[in-house]
Amino acid sequence: MVCTSIFFVKTKNQSPKSSWVNLELNTNCPPGFVKDEQNRCVSRNLYLQYSIADAPGVGGLKTALPAAREGFTPQQIDLGRYLFFDPVLSANGKISCSTCHDPNKGFSDGLASSIGINDYPLQRAAPSLWNVAYLKLLYWDGRAASLEEQMQGPLFSDHEMGNSPENLVGTLNNIVAYRHLFGQAFPEKKENEPILLDEVYLAITAFQSSLISLNSRYDQYAHGHHQALNKNEIKGLNVFRSFVARCAECHTPPLFTNQQLAVIGAPEPHGKSFDPGAEITFNEKTLRGGFKVPSLRNITKTAPYSHSGAFKNLKEAIRFYTLGRGHAVPKGEKLTLHWHIWEPKLSDEEIDLLVEFLHTLTDESFMPSEPEILPSQLNSNS
Repeated sequence: MVCTSIFFVKTKNQSPKSSWVNLELNTNCPPGFVKDEQNRCVSRNLYLQYSIADAPGVGGLKTALPAAREGFTPQQIDLGRYLFFDPVLSANGKISCSTCHDPNKGFSDGLASSIGINDYPLQRAAPSLWNVAYLKLLYWDGRAASLEEQMQGPLFSDHEMGNSPENLVGTLNNIVAYRHLFGQAFPEKKENEPILLDEVYLAITAFQSSLISLNSRYDQYAHGHHQALNKNEIKGLNVFRSFVARCAECHTPPLFTNQQLAVIGAPEPHGKSFDPGAEITFNEKTLRGGFKVPSLRNITKTAPYSHSGAFKNLKEAIRFYTLGRGHAVPKGEKLTLHWHIWEPKLSDEEIDLLVEFLHTLTDESFMPSEPEILPSQLNSNS
C-alpha cells in the first residue's frame, strides 16, 4: 500500500475559514500508463505490438516506437507537474517551464523566438514537448542527450530562467509545502532531509516523459481503422510517403522524426543573423546550419515553424521544399545540404493534401491538467 502525506497551502485573497487547501500527490499513473508492482508507471499503447522488422524502410504504418523514458512513480510525475508550472523555478518568480512550453500551444509558445527572463529575446523557437520521452537528442542543435541534462540549460541560463543551482534548491527547501511533496515523491528520504537538485531534475523529467500523444486519427488508421481518415487525408498520406515528396524519410512514423540532424538551408527571419546550429555543438563544419528534425505530432498547434519560426503556417513550410535546393542559403554561406533536400515540384493540390494529412496528427487526449494552486503560492501565469 502506498501512503500519502497531506499538507496544506495557504492561498491568497480568501477568508481565513477557507484559506487552507488540501494538496497531495496523485497515486495513480497518468492516462496511457499502468502501474507495476514497484509503483512505477509503464506506458501502454498499440505500437508495443509491433517490431521494427514488421515495416522495413520508412513510413511504414506498423512500426515500433523506440525505447521511452519511463518507470517513474505516480508521485514523481505529479511532483514534476507542480514544478513544471511553477515560476518559483526562475530567479524572479515570473517564468515557469510552461511559459515557453504552453500546453495550449502544443507545449510550445507560438513565438518565432521565445522570450526569457526580463523580456530577453532568445535566439530560437521553443520546440514542442509531446513524446519527448522517446527522443535521443534534445534542443534544436542536439546538445543534450537526456531531459535531465536539457533542463539545466534554461533553468540556469542568464537569459532564460536566470536561476542558479544554489538559489533553486535553497528556494525550494524554504517552502514547507515542497518539502512535504518531495517527501512523498521520494519516500526513501529521511525526515528533514533537504531537497536535492537531482530530485528536481528527476521529477520534471518524470512529468515531461508522461506527455504522450499517440492516439491521433492517423494512429487509428495505422492500427487498422481505415475509416479514421477521409479520402483526401489518405491521399495526403500517400504524398507524404511518396518518393516525390519524401517527407517520411526524415519525418518518419510513428514519431514523425528520424531523430537526426539535418542541414536543409531554412531561412532566418529578416534581421536575424545566420544560426550555425549543430556546427557549434559537435564542432563539425558539415553540420553548419544543421538542426534536429522535429516531430510533426500536434504540428497544427505549434506555428510558426522551423528553429527560427521562419514559416508562419504549414503551407509556407511545405512550399519551402519546392522552391529549389539551397534557394534560401545566405550569400557567402556554403552549406552541406542534406541529400534528401531536392526539388520535388509539388503541385498546389499536393501541398493542400499534405496540409490536410498533417491535421490528422493532432492528439491531445492525454493533456495534463494545470495545477489550480501551486505550493509556492505564485501565479503560474506570472
